[in-house]
Amino acid sequence: MNQPFKELKVVELASVLAGPAVGTFFAELGASVLKIENKSTYGDVTRSWRLTDESIHNPVSAYYSAVNYGKKALQLDLKDSKDIQLVLNEISTADILISNFKKGDDLKYGLDYKTLQQLNPKLIYASINGFGTDSDKVAFDVVLQAESGLMSMNGENVETPVKLPIAFIDLFAAHQLKEGILIALIQRGISGKGAQISVSLYDAALASLANQATNYLMNNHIPKPIGSLHPNIAPYGEIVTSNDGIKYVLAIGNNQQFQNLCKEIKRSDLLESPKYRTNQLRVNHRIELHMALSETFHLLNGADIYKRLIEAKVPIGELKNLKDVFEDEQAQRLILEEEIEGMSTKRVATAVFKISE
Repeated sequence: MNQPFKELKVVELASVLAGPAVGTFFAELGASVLKIENKSTYGDVTRSWRLTDESIHNPVSAYYSAVNYGKKALQLDLKDSKDIQLVLNEISTADILISNFKKGDDLKYGLDYKTLQQLNPKLIYASINGFGTDSDKVAFDVVLQAESGLMSMNGENVETPVKLPIAFIDLFAAHQLKEGILIALIQRGISGKGAQISVSLYDAALASLANQATNYLMNNHIPKPIGSLHPNIAPYGEIVTSNDGIKYVLAIGNNQQFQNLCKEIKRSDLLESPKYRTNQLRVNHRIELHMALSETFHLLNGADIYKRLIEAKVPIGELKNLKDVFEDEQAQRLILEEEIEGMSTKRVATAVFKISE
C-alpha cells in the first residue's frame, strides 16, 4: 500500500513549485516520474533559488530539492526537433502529463491536449496556470496572495500587509490538481479514456479563503489584519508567555475548554465574569481577556502548566522554530533523503496519509 502508483508513468513539464509538487506526490507513492527541464535556461529556475549561505557550486538548491524527489531529470530544448521528438516518445507511453506552460506555449511546441490526445488517448493531461487559460498575466505566489485578499488580512495592521511565509497558493493549486488527477484516474478505470484537467492559481487561492470569504459573502465583513487572532473565536490565536520565557498559543474553541483553562490557571473570576460567559462575548472583550491571561501565565512555570492544560483537553501549542520542530522524533520520521546529481538532499514527505488493508 506504500507504492500504489508503481505502475504509473508521469511526465512533468513543469517548473517552480506547484507542478513539481504534484510530480513529487506521485513519485513518493511509487510512480515513475520523468522531469523535463528547460535546457536553454539551465533547468528549472529554482535550481538557482539559493539561500545566501548555499554554495553556488551545488547542482541544486534546497528550494529545488523540496519538490523534486524521486524523479529522473532531463534537460532538453523544446525548440530542438530531436528533443521534442524525445519528449513526444515519452508522452506516448505516459499515464499523466503535468505542465505549467505560459499561454500559447503548449500550442507552439505541439504539446497541447488535442495534439497529445491523438498520440495517447489514455493520457491524463494536467496543467496549472496563473489567472485562467485566457490570461497571459505572469503569476507568482506573492502576486496571488495580494490579489486574492490574503495579504490584506494577514499581519498586525493595515499599513503593513504581510504575505504568508510559504507559497501556499502554489501548494493549494497542487492539491487541487492532484485531486483532479485522482478523479480522472478513477474515471479512466471505467471508460478507458484520458482527460484534461486544469487549475488556476487564482481559483485555488479563492477556494482557500473558506470562512473568511463566507464572513464577507454573508455579512459584508471585510477582515482586517489581526495577527494570529481568529475573527470568530476567543481566546484563539492569543499568545501568552510563561515565567520561564516559553511562548504558547491558545486555541479555545468552546465554553467547556474555556472553563477548563480557567480552572487549571486558577482564574475562577474570569469564568464568573459576565463579559466572558459566551464565545461571542469573549470575542467582544478579547483584548481585556488577553491581558488577564497574560498576567497569569507570567506567574506560571511553562512545562508544568502546559502539561496540565494538555491533560485537561485545553488546546494549547508551544511556539517552536524549525530547529525545535525537527528535533522531534515524529517530525524526523517524515524526512525523505535522496542524492540528486551527487548532492545529498532532504525534504519533508508530502504524502503523509496512512492507508491500510
